[in-house]
Amino acid sequence: MRETPANPFSKMPRRREIIAITTPHVEGDEDIGEIRNIVGFHIRLAHGAVYRQFTESFAHLELTQKQVSVLWLVDDHPGIAQTDLARRIRMDRATTMGIINRLQSRGYLVRGKCRSDGRKQTLNLTDSGRKTLKIAKSAIRQNEQWLKARFNKRETAKLIELLTRIHE
Repeated sequence: MRETPANPFSKMPRRREIIAITTPHVEGDEDIGEIRNIVGFHIRLAHGAVYRQFTESFAHLELTQKQVSVLWLVDDHPGIAQTDLARRIRMDRATTMGIINRLQSRGYLVRGKCRSDGRKQTLNLTDSGRKTLKIAKSAIRQNEQWLKARFNKRETAKLIELLTRIHE
């Protein structure tokens, strides 16, 4: 009899637990022991801090980081195919389609047919999408100021270089 593999998602934190994982630093938490030398631990903490800041900044827009990324890329590449968009932001097609569906239902973008390949759907922002993206870019600039205030220009460039090594 074949053993059924364990569900890899069964141990993933639920939404409520994710919020707890990204709670801010509390005085007295400094003694974390040997884990202090684990790079992944610090990346997770940094991600939590950036995520909290982003979430607070974007609450009024009701947009996620991925949704803003999609709007931004569609604005930079009018008529981009859904498949090309998914590849550029490194997301699977199903996730990308879900994000596009939500943005389209909110009136931020429209789908069209690709003239050179009828199998592909193109994406373009609506006026409402451009207006929302303009507001989102302003919030992103504020987030970037918050984040970059921790580093000088050379450190910021180095941080981007080092993080790029991880995700490429």
